[in-house]
Amino acid sequence: MSTDTPCPSCGTVHDKASIEAALKTCPSCGYHYRMEPHERIAYLADQGSFTEFSANLRSLNPIDLEGYEEKLSEAEAKARMKEAVITGTCTIEGKPVVLAVMSFNFMGGSMGSVVGEKVTRALLKGAEERKPVIIYTTSGGARMQEGIFSLMQMAKTSSAVAELAKAEIPYFVVLCDPTTGGVTASFAMLADVIIAEPGALIGFAGPRVIEGTIRQKLPEGFQKAEFQQDKGFVDIIANRKEQRHLLSLLIDLHKPFTACKEGA
Repeated sequence: MSTDTPCPSCGTVHDKASIEAALKTCPSCGYHYRMEPHERIAYLADQGSFTEFSANLRSLNPIDLEGYEEKLSEAEAKARMKEAVITGTCTIEGKPVVLAVMSFNFMGGSMGSVVGEKVTRALLKGAEERKPVIIYTTSGGARMQEGIFSLMQMAKTSSAVAELAKAEIPYFVVLCDPTTGGVTASFAMLADVIIAEPGALIGFAGPRVIEGTIRQKLPEGFQKAEFQQDKGFVDIIANRKEQRHLLSLLIDLHKPFTACKEGA
């Protein structure tokens, strides 16, 4: 982002400091710029409460694809992350949670064996420690450089969601721009409450792929968060500044309670 950035939505020019002060949204129209995990964690987690886990997992290049290690090194340098998701525990308005945040900047947020393992560990940790799980998604789908191993992560993460549900622990997902492919077709759409950022692209195949397949023009706004909410695939659309308190409120609403008891 340059010092003076015209908004892609309304065209208004704002300086970088103004946009960052508004949590990387346009101060004029509310357009949501893409955000990196460390930025999201900074505004979501109570100060000093975030503790990362599974930070040192690395892909072993399971199909021995030539050049994959170099691509991983380049992605790590570009995104300043070791993989496309960061997982940890923290508190949000004093409430303990397990938090996972994805990065589109790391190989398009693609889900390979490491992303699948880290998401699975986060979900199972929530079940074991009885903490609500919150995942922020942004992804182009499965990581093609890992072949069938990347596709296996869809079943693996979905199974972990089922374990969390069996433990009766709440699970919330925030869909960010873009959330597509195998991530959409697995853990991203299995939450108890599905939240989306305004204008986020959410789907399986992209609009251009679909148009090329069916040879028809798609409706205006197809696969945007607002379209998905209208069709029942998204529960809530929440601006970035509202998300912290919204998640805290949802945690409160999903707390177990006793409505009656046996008399003496």
